[in-house]
Amino acid sequence: MRDTFKTFAIGACAAASIFAATGANAADDFTLQLKWVTQAQFAGYYVALEKGFYEEEDLNVTIKPGGPDIAPTQILAGGGADVVVDWMPSALAAREKGLPLVNIAQPYKSSGMMLTCLKESGVKTPEDFPGKTLGVWFFGNEYPFLSWMSILGIPTEGGDDGVTVLKQGFNVDPLLQKQASCISTMTYNEYWQVIDAGISEDELITFKYEDQGVATLEDGLYVLEDKLADDAEVDKLARFVKASMKGWKWAESNPDEAADIVLEYDETGAQTEKHQKRMMAEVAKLTAGSNGALDPADYERTVKTLMSGGSAPVISKAPEGAWTHKITDLALK
Repeated sequence: MRDTFKTFAIGACAAASIFAATGANAADDFTLQLKWVTQAQFAGYYVALEKGFYEEEDLNVTIKPGGPDIAPTQILAGGGADVVVDWMPSALAAREKGLPLVNIAQPYKSSGMMLTCLKESGVKTPEDFPGKTLGVWFFGNEYPFLSWMSILGIPTEGGDDGVTVLKQGFNVDPLLQKQASCISTMTYNEYWQVIDAGISEDELITFKYEDQGVATLEDGLYVLEDKLADDAEVDKLARFVKASMKGWKWAESNPDEAADIVLEYDETGAQTEKHQKRMMAEVAKLTAGSNGALDPADYERTVKTLMSGGSAPVISKAPEGAWTHKITDLALK
């Protein structure tokens, strides 16, 4: 009887020790807020979740999709996420207005933004924009466009010498319905929606921001500045970036499989296999060449573009402390 009790006691102690150890090493909860809906634009994060890369870093990650009514910076300011995906123009504009956003990683090396125009509108070069109506996304996405027009010296208040800006919804209807000569598109998304709607590539002309020398950084990872003063938060962010970049590189090498993973996480059922695989193939071109660390030259180019607004620049002065290598230096060890 005594031996039985002794065995039970030893077993109970062992179980308690295991429980305590498990509790002490419980994965850290972590929330990522996306800029837009679940799609291959964010494949690296879904791959990292599905493949267990976050779990390997002791992180319990929740990915929140975005949408037309969701502003990532507002979510971050309200404490609804640990990190957000955003474009640098909107992040720097928000920082200048008082929200202390900091770029901690830059998975996207190149910009996918462009204007897509109907050839029948008579647009052959940017010099043909005056007198035309151009569809532009807002909610922070208008900044690269406004900077470009300022650099070209084209007013955005309409008239024969300027362009009429149509506040474009997140669709391609203005081009299909010929309400605009050109609309905003991404190389990996809306451009193909135009093609799928029955307009051939021969009927279109595109102007990539990269080719025009006015590209700005897109889809970076941003946190509030105070997190960088907390060692525990810095450690957590470094683990998140490490796992995320592992997911991105896997997605680049396995685009079709990555697209399939994204489809598994699309709770709306709105995405199609054809569109997501095509999107992933294009997205892989934009993340290629990035190990996650922001390239200072790309940052300086973005700032220069945003400050080239004449009397109405997107930002009025060069930001200070708007980015850091602190996280990627740890993540890339």
